[in-house]
Order: sequence, then C-alpha cells, then structure tokens
Amino acid sequence: MAYGMLIDLKKCIGCHACAVACKEAHGTPPAVTRSHVKREFEGTYPNVRKTAVPMLCNHCETTPCIEACAVEGATYKRDDGIVVIDKEKCIGCKACVAACPYGSRYYIESADGYFGSDLNEYEQVVYPSMPQGTVDKCTFCVERIDAGNGEPQACVAACPAGARVFGDLDELRKQAEAEDGFQLLPDEGTNPSVWYLPAKVNE
Repeated sequence: MAYGMLIDLKKCIGCHACAVACKEAHGTPPAVTRSHVKREFEGTYPNVRKTAVPMLCNHCETTPCIEACAVEGATYKRDDGIVVIDKEKCIGCKACVAACPYGSRYYIESADGYFGSDLNEYEQVVYPSMPQGTVDKCTFCVERIDAGNGEPQACVAACPAGARVFGDLDELRKQAEAEDGFQLLPDEGTNPSVWYLPAKVNE
C-alpha cells in the first residue's frame, strides 16, 4: 500500500497547530519547518477571501529531488511511496532543495539550537538525527508508521478541525477526485501523494 494525505481546505482554519505539533514531535532546528501553513488571498477589497494552505513534502510519484540527488541513495523512495533522506549519505549539496517545486526541503545550516550552542535536553536527543550540513523534510512520520501501533501523524492528531486525513493513497485519491480535489502544481508532472479539497465557501 502507498500512503497519502488529504487536506480539506474548507475545514482548515489556519491555526498552525499542525506546524507546531510537527516541531514538537521532531524537534527540528531553527528555520527548518517540515510542516507550515501558507496564506493565500483572493479578490480586492472589500470582496477579499483568505485561504490557509498547509504545506509539506508531497511525496511525489515522479521525484525531481531523487533525480537531482548527487549521491545515490541519499534521497530515496520507500516501497510505501514515502520519500526519505539517508542523513549518513547526504552531503548537503542542496541539489534536491533546488529541484523540489514545492519548497519542502530545508538545509540545516547550523548545529545550534534555539538557545545557541548549548543544546537543551530535548535538542540533545533529536539533533543527532538532523546533523548540520544535511537536508531535512517531512517524512509522513515514518517512525510512527514503522512502530505499527496506529499512532497518527503529528499534524493529523493536532488539527482541531479534522482537516487532515492520512492513509491509503488510492482511497484518498478516489475521495479527492469525487469532491473536486486537486494536487499542487500539476504542471510539474510529479503526481503528489498529497491531495487537497477546495475551500468552497457557502456551497
């Protein structure tokens, strides 16, 4: 089974709980945000509408990041469709960062934490998995999937509006297509595993 995510923009309230939960779960360094929320505005005053669009790695079927990677196996796709980074092989060349059309990869510039070089107890535990000079990104919380205890993804569990669903990609795709769902940047030809339901207001 391949995994995917469905995000209902009609339900998303732009509270950033997903981004905060991801930070809490993975302890990513400053300026590294595996999950964030982009705000888009449509129309002109006074007829203006704001839409919140949660962003993350799209775990694409066609992967420009893997094609651009300078070291074979440093970025690779698992059998379940999840794209991951082998930090022991990554040389930090940033080719994958430039290749990703979704801006979902981050270069770890420094070994410092949020309070400088003296890492707190939590940073001391998580930072070894994100060494300086490597690239980081969303992994669909593979550690929770591999644990096999059914724990939901951090962003899914934290969403107060229930805007995110994670699971079988084929089932989520069918649901998305039945409800006029879409993928980001379809012209890139990447066929992402993340689908969105449109923010249809008053419909």
